[in-house]
Order: sequence, then structure tokens, then C-alpha cells
Amino acid sequence: MKMKIKPLTNKDFSAQIAEAIREAIVSRKLIVDARLPSESELAEQFGVSRPTVREALKRLAAQNLIRTQRGANGGAFVNRLSYEQAHAQQITTSTLLLSMNRVDFDTACEARFALERACAPLAAARRSAEQLAAMRAEITRQRDPGTSDEAFCASDVAFHRTLVDAAQNPVLSYHLAGAVEAMQPLMNMITFSARSRERIVELHERIVTGLAARDAAVADAALAGLDAYTRRLFRDVLAARKTRLTSD
Repeated sequence: MKMKIKPLTNKDFSAQIAEAIREAIVSRKLIVDARLPSESELAEQFGVSRPTVREALKRLAAQNLIRTQRGANGGAFVNRLSYEQAHAQQITTSTLLLSMNRVDFDTACEARFALERACAPLAAARRSAEQLAAMRAEITRQRDPGTSDEAFCASDVAFHRTLVDAAQNPVLSYHLAGAVEAMQPLMNMITFSARSRERIVELHERIVTGLAARDAAVADAALAGLDAYTRRLFRDVLAARKTRLTSD
């Protein structure tokens, strides 16, 4: 297949070639499992060296857009990207965006709970018995006084991940991967010293009660309560820090 691209500029040839191939994949000009032209063919087509083409293919492989195979029938092939594979990229990107752009706590909190509350009606209608059991198992873990802060935070993320997955919509689960698995650890890191485990467990129990009864309003109210509690914790932590700075 001959890929049409704009003339290469003097900046990062490999990135431009990777983008041209990515666009061909996204537009379905290159379909799943299609074999890409060889390195030498791509080098001739783009007017660059084979090492430059090789670097472009490495970029695409890092994004799970292509896979390489060795042997007589080897080469580079368009990958079938799964939502599970894309989750990790979404989490990494969301974490970087939050840390590098210094998103304020209220903005992150607003986004995270608005997205999760959108899942509540679907989760109430579609949750499975296994998902309810998984959420209850996390509550039991959270209630155990022997659970460390780190383990409690991990359990908190697992609980909300299951809630999102209970909506049984892979597109929502993908988009919420960053909201839950990037934002939730950030919120826990900031507020863990001030939070009441009992209060969080109580709200988690209400969420499960609502989902078990297929009552979206109950689950949504509990999520709204968790949102308000998380924001109040942040304000308390901020006030305590200011008091310490003043006293010092």
C-alpha cells in the first residue's frame, strides 16, 4: 500500500513516518492483521534511511498499534488493540497530565466523580453477582484494622474499578481507567492522613446496597457523599498545613 503524506519537514523524520502510518491505521486504509511494507520499501517510499523507518516502527509498537514477527512470514503487522491493552496507556497519560499540568484537586475531584456517577445507573442495571461479591470483598479488606494504608488505597481503587466495570460498557471503562486509577491514588495520597476509614467503608457499603437493589439513586447519592467527603478532607489537610507553616 502506498501511503500519501505531506512532505517530510526537517524535524524528527521517524515521528512523522509513525504518524503517517498511524493515520492509515485509524482511517482503516490499513486493516487489522494487514502486513506493512518492508523496511526497505518504506525507506524508499519516504525517502529516508532504514534506521529511521525502524525507529518509526518502534514508536508504533510502543503504542500497541503494530506487532513484529520474525521468520519467512515475518514483518510488521497491524495489531488488534484491545481495551485492556489501552487501559495502561490511558492511566499513564492521565497520571502525567495530572502531575505535569498541576491540575487542582477540586478539578480532578469534579471530573473523577462526575464520570463515575455516570456509570451508576448502568452498573445498577447490569452488575453481576460476581462483581457485587468482589466489591464486598474489598469492603471486608478495608474494614480490617490490620490493612496498611497502602493496601487500603489499593483496595479503594479496586472497589471503584469494579464499580465502573459493572456498567459493562468497555468504552466507559476505558475512559474511566484514568479517572479511577490515576486520580484516585492522587486523592488518596493527599487525604489518607486525615480520612476516616469507617466513613469511607460506610459510603462504600451504601454504594453496594444500591447496586444490589438495582437502585441507581442510592448508589449515586453515596458517590455524591464520597465526593463531598473527599473535598472536605482536602480542605482540612490544606488548613492543617497552613497552621503548621504559621506556627513554624
